[in-house]
Amino acid sequence: MRNLVRVEKENKLAIVTIDNPPLNVISKNVFKGLLEVFTELEEDNETVAVLITGAGDIAFAAGADIKEFPQMMGNPNMKETVRESHAILNKIDHFPKPTIAVLNGMTLGGGCELALACDLRVAEAQVQIGLPEVKLGLFPGAGGTQRLSRLVGNAKAKEIIFTGDSLNAKEAEKIGLVNKVVEQGCGLTEAKNLASRMTRHSLQALSRIKKAINEGSESTLEQGLEIETNLFEEIFQTEDVKEGVSAFLDKRKPAFLHR
Repeated sequence: MRNLVRVEKENKLAIVTIDNPPLNVISKNVFKGLLEVFTELEEDNETVAVLITGAGDIAFAAGADIKEFPQMMGNPNMKETVRESHAILNKIDHFPKPTIAVLNGMTLGGGCELALACDLRVAEAQVQIGLPEVKLGLFPGAGGTQRLSRLVGNAKAKEIIFTGDSLNAKEAEKIGLVNKVVEQGCGLTEAKNLASRMTRHSLQALSRIKKAINEGSESTLEQGLEIETNLFEEIFQTEDVKEGVSAFLDKRKPAFLHR
């Protein structure tokens, strides 16, 4: 499983690469590999942000492994299989560090659902992204119907899922599905540059920012403000906020220890 999902680390950054040639499909073993990797990275105090991409230049991830679909038909435990997929993507969605999906090729089906579970998406110009499951007589079952609608709105999500048609990178950027489009081959460099603007900050603050936005977006404004209040109180108990304030008063750069 770990040979399908590998990790490299540099400058407070972990780069997770799905390496399942030729199209980096999201098989059960890839899912398990992602779970192992993100579980380890959550406890890694030296990692402040995570990039995830696909090996090669053809696909980020071109969907689920359709060869595994026949065994799901008539499977009495199918709901548990689906919930396992949800649990892994939920772990990435709620991962307490910034995550950036680097889309360097086809991003379809389960690959799109994985990208949706990340905080940000950087797409190379040649990328095609979509949820084509309806063409097989089914629909996205790893969070696509829920995360896409929350990101781009119900009407646009329905259009994408009802038709099964893919969007190019510029179209995806226009509707807010991706944050930035760059030239082919430049995705990883751009994502590293973007991540470097985050990793210089305190993980104590970054994790609470993510939690406040994620939990608040599913709440009323009043509930969201209470979530923000509680987290704001928490951040003032950390060593990093003391360092940040002291550094500002001393007119120097802070040296955050993520504590």
